[in-house]
Amino acid sequence: MSDKDRAESSSSQSDSAYGKVQTVGNSSNIAWHHSSITKDDIHKRNNHRSSILWFTGLSGSGKSTLANAVNNRLFQIQISVMNGSYQAGAATDRTNDTDTDTDTPAISSIRATTISTPIHSYVLDGDNIRHGINQDLGFSDEDRIENIRRIGHIASLFLDAGMIVLTAFVSPFRSDREHVRTLVNNYGCENEFIEIYCSANLDVCEERDTKGLYKKAREGIIPEFTGISSPYEIPENPEIVVESGTKSLEECVDQIISYLE
Repeated sequence: MSDKDRAESSSSQSDSAYGKVQTVGNSSNIAWHHSSITKDDIHKRNNHRSSILWFTGLSGSGKSTLANAVNNRLFQIQISVMNGSYQAGAATDRTNDTDTDTDTPAISSIRATTISTPIHSYVLDGDNIRHGINQDLGFSDEDRIENIRRIGHIASLFLDAGMIVLTAFVSPFRSDREHVRTLVNNYGCENEFIEIYCSANLDVCEERDTKGLYKKAREGIIPEFTGISSPYEIPENPEIVVESGTKSLEECVDQIISYLE
């Protein structure tokens, strides 16, 4: 290949790596850069598909506890896969009917072995996110919407990296959750957004309130608190409903793992 051909080939590959130049929000003249390693490539290496497990429910419904318990179970699971390894054999070559044996390498054969590979997963927790990237947001309706918008895009990047990402957020508004689902589907990741509704009665959530948030909300110290002074919209068609208010943690984990299998 000549230098000219090599340069043209390099330029063509570089051009194909970028999407359409466009304006997104307040950012102009930007183009999506496509990775040379696709998500399918990562799926094949990891031996599992990526997905977003979106835990939603009232504060105290068990979202973070359950998400971390599921993540712990996934961390312990080892996927057994067949691995083809090459082994050189030996053959005896008898030539010209002589009594002399000469060892010559035979054609390499594939020996199938079983190997174990881990599941790649990570938890995005609501409070943890607000310690960093979303620390500029409060709890007004507008800020809650922006909070979930950002999380949706962050979770999508984890999805693109081939991981199972577990998100634990109150995410009270149905439209915001559906926006994330649409975002994921538009990236060609249909069926990879799994909405998990942690169903627990308000009185149960208040009894579990280790941070004393419900008490402060009822006293008017915390305004716009979901379930007290701000609404929570129950999912209409979630993939999974876990009765986190009545069932044990182990039962809820088993239910989600069974769905994923």
